[in-house]
Amino acid sequence: MPERVWYRSLYWRIALGYIALLAVVLVLQMGLVLQLSNRMWGRAVRTPAQLADIVAQDVAEQLRETVDVDLQTYLHKHYGTGYQPFAVTLAGDPTNFSNHPTALPLNLFRDARHRLAGGDPELGRVGPRGQHFHLAEYADIIMDGRRVGVVAVPRDPPPLTVGIREMAPTLAVVGIGMLGAGAAVMALLIFGPARRRLRSLEDAARALGDGHTEVHANEAGGDEVSALSATFNRMAADLQARTAALVEADRARRQLLADVSHELMTPLSAIRGYVETLAMPEVSLDEETRMRYLDVAREETYKLESIIGDLLDLARLEGGGDTIEDEDVLVDDLFRRVADRHRPALADRGISLTTTAAAGTPLIRGDAARIEQALQNVAANAIRHTPQGGTVALHAHPDGDRVVITVSDTGPGIAPEHLPHIFDRFYKADSSRAGTRVRSGSGLGLSIVRAIVHRHGGEVSAANRPTGGAEFTLKLPADTLRKADVH
Repeated sequence: MPERVWYRSLYWRIALGYIALLAVVLVLQMGLVLQLSNRMWGRAVRTPAQLADIVAQDVAEQLRETVDVDLQTYLHKHYGTGYQPFAVTLAGDPTNFSNHPTALPLNLFRDARHRLAGGDPELGRVGPRGQHFHLAEYADIIMDGRRVGVVAVPRDPPPLTVGIREMAPTLAVVGIGMLGAGAAVMALLIFGPARRRLRSLEDAARALGDGHTEVHANEAGGDEVSALSATFNRMAADLQARTAALVEADRARRQLLADVSHELMTPLSAIRGYVETLAMPEVSLDEETRMRYLDVAREETYKLESIIGDLLDLARLEGGGDTIEDEDVLVDDLFRRVADRHRPALADRGISLTTTAAAGTPLIRGDAARIEQALQNVAANAIRHTPQGGTVALHAHPDGDRVVITVSDTGPGIAPEHLPHIFDRFYKADSSRAGTRVRSGSGLGLSIVRAIVHRHGGEVSAANRPTGGAEFTLKLPADTLRKADVH
């Protein structure tokens, strides 16, 4: 799973992105406010007297060129972008003209008309020494040597509320534009990659729903989406492994049914044949032949019982239905019971059995009966495939937290192509040992050995010795807290 980094987290990126966006918007808006304020209140471009003279000359020129000029439209078009307001009055025209009518002080039009009529505009405010100041600067509109109008420009800047009202549309448009641009950038840089990876995850989930367990979602990014994709990929891999296990289990079940049917059919056919022969009234059998037929049927019955018993035993071991005891097992006792059980067969075929345990070999921790069963099966298999006068050796030694038991023989060994299948169900050991003529068992003994060792958390393997013969190795858990008391 890819490591998640906090600054790559989708939540952090969204939060930091919005904070950065708001900071940029605020900085730009503040700069725009300062610029507009300077234009409105800073007088950085021209003084009120200069603006009054410029407007008066411009209006006089327009009146000379066009008699029916739309003065209000002209003023708005040429002076509407400037925030310094002014008032224009014309003789004989009651209309008041201005570039920003809402930003003008009260009574400014009245004072301009008073000046146009030849009077002095009303005094504005009184200074600290009693002197009087006009509230505006005035300029006459002169045409043909006579005054036809007056331009009045306030000396003081407009009130703050007026300025805010004038700046509000510009600030709103710019703010909305910056928010839209910032949101687009965030969508492109933050949500765009996440959306693509979410679409990949969606496609993978859809494919998984359709039964394609080999799908893989994009885990790049290091954020919550990548963590979700990694979890999905683990789930898909687990489902793929489970599917493969189910397929293999179904194949094994079919193979087991076929093997069981074949193995059971052989003794059943023999029993049926001999019983039907004995039951034929037209067949006259002497007593010796009849008893031989009955002995064969009896042996096949025992063989059938052995196969069924081994199958039930293997099913309990592999299915976990059998309880494994937890006790200390002495290796010397195991070797002694193996030797006692097979002593007649060893003496009959002239095979020698040697048992050795290295010094310091600890006790085995497990089920004594089951461990003995596994060792008996391996020893029986070795004895069965050891030729007349051969040797079977049992040896134990410690290996960390395990006890290693080896069972070796001087037989023909196991063909290399059969070694991987030596522990499979119904695998006949005689078919893997070149030149052996020993009658095979049920084919379940070594499968039971593997099941017992695995139930104890151990390992079992088979190999050919360099000097000849086969060697089976059982690795079982040791009781490292107690030492074996060897007598």
